[in-house]
Amino acid sequence: MNKDSKILVLGSRGLVGSALVRELKGQGFENILTPVREELDLLRQVQVESYFEKNKPDFVFMAAAKVGGIHANDTYRADFIYENLTIQNNVFGAAHKFTPRRLLFLGSNCIYPKNCPQPLKEKYLLAGELEPTNEPYAIAKIAGLKMAQAMRAQYGHDFISVIPTNLYGPNDNFHPENSHVIPGLITRMTEAKKNNDAIFKAWGSGNPRREFLYVDDMAKACIHVMNYAGDDLPDWMNIGTGEDISIKELVYMIKETVGFEGEIEFDTSKPDGTMKKLLDVSKIEALGWRSSVGLEEGMGEKVFRLL
Repeated sequence: MNKDSKILVLGSRGLVGSALVRELKGQGFENILTPVREELDLLRQVQVESYFEKNKPDFVFMAAAKVGGIHANDTYRADFIYENLTIQNNVFGAAHKFTPRRLLFLGSNCIYPKNCPQPLKEKYLLAGELEPTNEPYAIAKIAGLKMAQAMRAQYGHDFISVIPTNLYGPNDNFHPENSHVIPGLITRMTEAKKNNDAIFKAWGSGNPRREFLYVDDMAKACIHVMNYAGDDLPDWMNIGTGEDISIKELVYMIKETVGFEGEIEFDTSKPDGTMKKLLDVSKIEALGWRSSVGLEEGMGEKVFRLL
């Protein structure tokens, strides 16, 4: 990408999209398109094609999606598969017609089978059954990866996909129930501290292990891939830290950071989801990128100050 390249960031108000805009501006890119839903409804095919025809972006970051944590994914199953498939199909269709130089599609680590060897390698996609609680969302994301791959193979479009691990950081969704694990725990434990609660109930057993990546690191990785000039880019690659932590350890880390003085109880009536999801990040590291923000730094200095 040149500094004056026309760069379209879809989902620019979301967690990843806003980080991409921050990082692009920080690196000196000047021509960044950031349409919001009132300007461009990605669920409307005519609007999407019209926008691409009018603006003809050189590079597209496809960070727009309907997202949520385990509760939201399991509750709004139809919404997650319908809206994500519709958004993806509309964007890929428009990009096929108006061919940006490169399109980067963001997948999700939930695409991998529930019971899978660890760490998760890109080749394990479709090797087994998905985790039931987020299956509709995962199916939509798998379809996006396969669409990018098919268009690259059939038409020669430079459509690449990345598969991020669990992300957190500025502009995350801090809803107590419909958010991902870190912002959900932060919100609920902060409220418990304000109420002087004696007990904080964490969802699940606390035994599952998760990998977490600070979203600004994710943005740097995406821009690194978008700028990569070699001819050895795979159809998709994992982006993560290569390290994980148990949910129990995470809960106690947040307890200490928030300053909650009550007891912790784990509510085993709530689902755990997949027990372990650690990504193999050897492919992205081979391209010259590695994460730089540790979990304690990311939560302590960069997230809690925003609450």
